[in-house]
Order: sequence, then C-alpha cells, then structure tokens
Amino acid sequence: MRIYLKYFPKHRIPFLIAVTCVALEAFCDLLGPTLMSRVVNYGILGQDMGVVLHWCMLMLLVVFTGACFAVTRSVLAARVSSRLGAEIRRDVFRKILSFSEKSADRIQSGSLITRMTGDTAQVTLFANGIMRIFLKAPITCVGSIIMATILNPRLSIIIYGVVAVITVLTVISIKMSYIRFAKLQIALDRVNSVTQEYLLGVRLVKAFGTYREEGDRFEQANENLKQRATSTQMVITVISPLMGLAVGLGAAIAIYFGSVLFQVRLIEPGDIAAFVAYLSHMLMSLMMITNIFNMLVRAKASATRIQEVMDSEEDFGQTEGARGTVLLTPAKEGVKRTVPLTPVCLRFENVTFTYPGGSGVPSISGLSFSVDPGETLAVIGPTGSGKSTICWLIMRFYDTDSGSIFIGGQDVKSLPINALRAGVAIAPQKPLLFSGTVEENIRWGNEFASGEAVRKTAGQVQAAGFIENMQDGYVSVLGRGGVNISGGQKQRISMARALIRNAPLLLIDDATSALDSVTEAKVRAELAAYPGTKVLITQRCSAAMYADKILVLENGCAVGFGKHEELMDSSETYREIWHSQIDSKG
Repeated sequence: MRIYLKYFPKHRIPFLIAVTCVALEAFCDLLGPTLMSRVVNYGILGQDMGVVLHWCMLMLLVVFTGACFAVTRSVLAARVSSRLGAEIRRDVFRKILSFSEKSADRIQSGSLITRMTGDTAQVTLFANGIMRIFLKAPITCVGSIIMATILNPRLSIIIYGVVAVITVLTVISIKMSYIRFAKLQIALDRVNSVTQEYLLGVRLVKAFGTYREEGDRFEQANENLKQRATSTQMVITVISPLMGLAVGLGAAIAIYFGSVLFQVRLIEPGDIAAFVAYLSHMLMSLMMITNIFNMLVRAKASATRIQEVMDSEEDFGQTEGARGTVLLTPAKEGVKRTVPLTPVCLRFENVTFTYPGGSGVPSISGLSFSVDPGETLAVIGPTGSGKSTICWLIMRFYDTDSGSIFIGGQDVKSLPINALRAGVAIAPQKPLLFSGTVEENIRWGNEFASGEAVRKTAGQVQAAGFIENMQDGYVSVLGRGGVNISGGQKQRISMARALIRNAPLLLIDDATSALDSVTEAKVRAELAAYPGTKVLITQRCSAAMYADKILVLENGCAVGFGKHEELMDSSETYREIWHSQIDSKG
C-alpha cells in the first residue's frame, strides 16, 4: 500500500527496533514449553527439586526478558502510530485545501470527514498492530511448528493438518471480508452525509416541518449501515469458531496419539505437555493471523480511500511550472502586504463551459466580451443563464471547455493559481462566515489589515452601524455561518471582506440581494469609487444601469452588451427584465 511506503521510511529506525523486539519476544515465548518439558522430564519425574528450581528460574528469566521486549515494542508502536496518524490527517487536510472544484464535487464532504477520521484510524491501527503483535503471530506460529516437530516428528503431522484447514478458512475469510468492508465504509459515508446535511439545513427543516422525512432518510442510511456492519461481522463470527474447533480437535487428537506413543516409550510426558502448549500457541497465533488479515482488508480499503483523496486533482498542480506575471504577489508570513492596486482588463474570447457531471448542456456557450481597466461590468439575465459561472471561471474553480479568459492581458491558465486568486476578490452569492469575531471575519480577506482599515471598509458597505450596536462591537463573536445575524448583515460583512483585500479585480456575485434599495444604493456608490476593475452579478436593473458596461445573458449566451440606453434599444431580453421590474414596482 502506497500510504505505508510513503510514511514508514520516516520512522524506519523505531520501526526496526520494534520489529526486533517483537521477534525476540516471540523467541522467549517459544522457549517456554521446551523449558517446561525439562521441568517435567528431568525434575518432576526424576524427583530432583534442584533441577526443578534450576529450570523454573530459567523460565522466569526468559519470561522477564520477554516482558521487557514487549514493553519496549509497545511504547515504540504507540509513538510511531500516533505520529503516523497525525501526518496522514495533516497531509489529507492540506490536500483538501488545494482541491479543484471537480475534486470537491466528486467526493462529498461527509465522505472526506470519514476518510480523515475513520479511515485514518484504521490505517493507524494496522500500523500499530504491525509493530506490536502482527509480526509476532507468524513468528510464533512457524516457531511452534518447528519446535513441535523437533520434539516429536510423528505428532507434528497433526499440526500440519490443522494449519492446512485454517489456511483454507483464512483465504475464505479474506475474500468475503474485503468487499463487505468497502461497502461498510460507503454506508458510513452516507450516514455522515445525511447527518451533516441535516445540521447545515436544520432551520429549513424546522421551517418546512420535514422532521419525518429527515428521520426516514437517516433511518434508511442507518439501517443500511447496520446491515453492512452485520454482514461484515458475520464472516468473522462464523470463521473464528471454526478455526477454534479445528485447533481443539487437533489438540484432542494429539493427546490421544501422544498417550499411545507414551505407552510404547516413544515420547515423554513432558514432551506431550510441551506439544499441547505449542499447539495452543499455534492456535492463538493462527487466530491472530486471521484477525491480522481481517484488519489488513480493512486497512487496505481505508488506505485506498485515503489514496483516492491524495491522488485527486488539485488547483496548484494544474499550473505547476506555469509562467506569467503575477497579478498580486502573495504576502510572506509576518510581512505586511502592500498592494499597488492597478486595475486590470478582463476579456473573454469565445468561452464555452459545461459543468462536469451536470446535465451536459453548456452553462456558457461562445461567450465573448471585454472590460477595460477600472470599468464596472454588470452581468444580468434570467435565473440559470450562467451569471455566477463567469465568476467561477475567472477564479479558475473550473477550466473552460474551449476559448480563453484573459486578465491583465494574460491567459488565466498561464498564471499560477495562488497568484491569480491573490489578485481577485470575491463576495459570493451565498455569504459564508466563520466562527470568530466580526473583525476576524472581515480581516480574513487581508490578515495584515489594520483595525482602522477594518472600520473604514465596514463603513463603506454600510455595516458599521449594526456592528457598533452589537454587544462587543467588532469583537462580537459570530456563530458558525453567522447564525446570530441577519442575511443582509452577512452580505455586508462578506462584501467588507472582499473590499479590504484591495485586489485589482473585484467580483460581486449578487451579494446585495438581501439589502433594501436605499442601503444598496449607498453600497453601490461606494463600490463605484473602488479603483479596481469590477464585475457585478445582479438581478436588478436598478443596479446594472449605472455600470460602464452591461452584459445580458440568456441560456449561457450573450444577447446584449453595452450601456443601459443602448440595451433598451437593442436587447429584447434586457427590455423584458427592465419592464418586469419597473411594472412590478408600479
């Protein structure tokens, strides 16, 4: 498994020490029955107490030595497996941070959480087991067979028969377990996804009163998980007793034939006891090996799921080695960022794009337009016409199917992703705020912004009033997603976060939809003074009409481009939108 090959070299020294301790511990365990046979054969049967004490003291020494090795490998295993789990979770999270939108769409968030937690735990548990007991089981098993054969080759034939039976049962267990455990993890993903969807939409569920439907969805997912878990456990539940039965029969047969051999003086009583002890060691080892294979199956399935995340397409990987002048150099840690805000031009040339895994109908088709530096472009059109898609393509959340997008005269595909996005600020259609203070949420757009800049920007988007009226002002704590403020307040904080970035290109994706007309007009006036190039996605003609240029979309195609007065004469779609809004107001 590539996961282990990637991480184990970092911990090879403690791993090798732990493996050595496991081997030595197994050797000490294997000496026990042989020493016990010496106690019986030479001490008890010979009625020599000195011999008994000699061999018993040697047995205690071997047991103590084995215990020291056991403690050492357990401590090393705990440390290495904990570090391994931490490293995997760290790398998986870093990978998720660099996900492309295609990767984010392909793997659900609930599944990602399961892979970071449950799957990583399975991989870590298997790594811990390798260093603690997994290597000990085959050594003890093989060693028991060898030692038993040395004691009495005739009786050892019984052991070979038991091993053959258990090997067959183990192969059956592996084949039946792998596919079941893979399905079990998928069922667990579904339970996590259903739970997460409910928690995110709990207010909507309450508003529509769909408790029963949500309960039924969870019950269905939970029932499926129960069935998968039961099916997986049934394999172990059935196979393990069969293995115990095989070894138990082997022990009974060994004792019977051992008594027969003892009658003809071909074996000593101590050897019979040692032989049964080795058979018991072999039973425990074989049971452990079976559990090892079951855990291997689980670890393999989990490692495959983690590797799927690690192999996913990422933004930075798409442009590795790309050349081009960056729009804005990302700030170095601890260094205040100074931005020479120079407006940039924006140009689309015959752009066509279809969402992967969607309906197959292009969201944008043959779109061409250009915006000069410092101008404001308003994009308007019916719902589903592709307005927001323009923002996603500019940010390169997705790549175009055909055509090119130029910012500052450079194809966005020639720019490193981090440099491109450092030069673009966006206020999304659905504002997302994070747990923390109001100031922290605004400063999220520019971590080096001063408190004065935060307050100034809040004033520009008409947010200063309600923020200062909050109990703790700018240090008031917002709940997850901003649950303790209104939709319009969320939008204004989101816009402040975009403005304080002071980027050459500003994208406002219908981020004023929850504002009243008066507040929107004030915000629009402040945005007009913003020196950068602006793209305003809107549903309102009252907002679009003040832009330098207006792009009218319908079904992903441009059906109008120009100023308000020009479009009133040339674009039927724009006129219909205008009259529908004006008439509705009237």
